[in-house]
Amino acid sequence: MTRVLVVDDDPRLQRTLAIALRAHGNEVVTAADGRTAVQSVSEDAPDLVILDLGLPDIDGTEVLRRIRATSVVPVIVLSARHESDDKIEALDLGADDYVTKPFGVEELLARVRAAVRRGSDLGRQLGPVVTGHFALDFAERRATVEGEEVRLTPTEWRLLEALCREPGHLVQQQDLLRAVWGPSYGRESNYLRVYANQLRRKLEPDPANPRHLVTEPGLGYRFNP
Repeated sequence: MTRVLVVDDDPRLQRTLAIALRAHGNEVVTAADGRTAVQSVSEDAPDLVILDLGLPDIDGTEVLRRIRATSVVPVIVLSARHESDDKIEALDLGADDYVTKPFGVEELLARVRAAVRRGSDLGRQLGPVVTGHFALDFAERRATVEGEEVRLTPTEWRLLEALCREPGHLVQQQDLLRAVWGPSYGRESNYLRVYANQLRRKLEPDPANPRHLVTEPGLGYRFNP
């Protein structure tokens, strides 16, 4: 059974989501503010977090930052903010998906299933990848750069997995988006730019001139071992 933490200060929406999630076989834990949410991630060990950005005590982006400091649990952000910058900020902080309000409950449930499935499938078949600068152990979710461990988010691991399955080959943008975020994605090339830049800062010896995570403009990305 999947345990989902729903973080929202709107009691009606919180109740609606809890009912829908339980009806589909999930266990639900709720929190109405950011401090409770961060504590619940630590104490209740959810398999996925649904996080509203508009919380009464701490801004949702700060809650996300605090969650990512200690956990790689998949996080789906809910927000009434439609601006691209807000989406990029949430993704840059480690969100796995971004859903704008208003939204359909069935759509959200599909994204929950996809996020949980991607998290559970990560690294099942892909063996370790070693370059001259960094090493990736997908089974253990462990990345090291010149022997020093580096923390990667779940989305960063999924993007690396999709690229490392085709070493030396171009992986097109649409294929990457669908592999990492799910079948409803295909045009959000800005998502890929954000995460590729994050990974270069963490893994490449010279992020401005990447050797391993290479962009093919207008086409996609390539992993060079």
